[in-house]
Amino acid sequence: MMKSPTVDIIVPVWNSPFETRACLAAILEHSPEARLIIVDNGSSRETEIMLEEFSEPLGERGLFIKTERNVGLVPAINMGLARSDSDYAVIVRPHVMVNAGWLKVLLDVAESTGAGIVSPLFRGAGAPQLAALVPGCTVMESCKVSLATLLLRGEMRVLTGTFNDGLDGGEWCLNEYVRRVASGGYRTCITSRAILMCDVEPVFGSQERRLEMQQNSRLAYLSAWGLPRHYVVYFGKEADAASLGDFIEVALDGARQGHRFTLLLHRRQYSDFRRMGWNGLHTGIELNGISLLFPQRDLQRQMSLLKTGSPDLLAVRGSESAAFPALETAISLDELIQTITKHSTCLSAQLREESP
Repeated sequence: MMKSPTVDIIVPVWNSPFETRACLAAILEHSPEARLIIVDNGSSRETEIMLEEFSEPLGERGLFIKTERNVGLVPAINMGLARSDSDYAVIVRPHVMVNAGWLKVLLDVAESTGAGIVSPLFRGAGAPQLAALVPGCTVMESCKVSLATLLLRGEMRVLTGTFNDGLDGGEWCLNEYVRRVASGGYRTCITSRAILMCDVEPVFGSQERRLEMQQNSRLAYLSAWGLPRHYVVYFGKEADAASLGDFIEVALDGARQGHRFTLLLHRRQYSDFRRMGWNGLHTGIELNGISLLFPQRDLQRQMSLLKTGSPDLLAVRGSESAAFPALETAISLDELIQTITKHSTCLSAQLREESP
């Protein structure tokens, strides 16, 4: 009989004693096999007393860590991760309410896909906005996750480390971590098989300080990883989906690097891409069908709408014969492939040099 994986659930706490207690109670009820690591991140005395009383009867099933002041969300999470030696660590914020079967779903996804990071979806007033999964898919790769609830594979953390303490506790910290673990060969997935309720979280510090941290984190990310781009690719009417498998592999690599791809496809191509499952590979790869009637007019319309939403998008000409509305500024498919593969090659060489 296969041994069940061990799990540590890390809950970073700052005040909100009633909501926090409800969250902790739900974790104990719906994931009794896991160990609970509570990090009191400089909470008020009222919250501190509640956490001490809650932790005391847990015995070996619980670990209570306390800081003298609020050290920040990411450092608090890293403190909990540093004490985790289980097969998996799961971060759960106190404003999230877990439910029956939630942990098994995340573990099943991680075990079946080999993913290093797995996120559920969320509902509620404070729900983070993650990418939508395509109909028919319950698990997809994605670069966008949230620290509201996140499963991390233990062996991945040994190889790639924990979160960057110097970055914000949101978008750019997570972007950097997802990129780092992807460079180590681990994938990030989201699943709709677990949906958790998420209330509005308490906010620490001034808005001015948070905005400054966010901007500094963005600059640090761009300096290390480069600018995420939005590529819009049109192959032309004659392109055969069967001949584009190599491109799809490159697009998947690019999506894992944080880039976004919109593929404009004629009716037969659109049907073939979906039949091959290419619409469900990654939330960063989107298939847009072109109208059978007046296709060039529809192509022009779609390009105009895409430019409105992404003014800096890069148009990509899939073949020399493709009549593309953005022909004068479009790059070739070979240029796109070279850009993506060159970055992967350079990064792989850098990681080999940094390896002990």
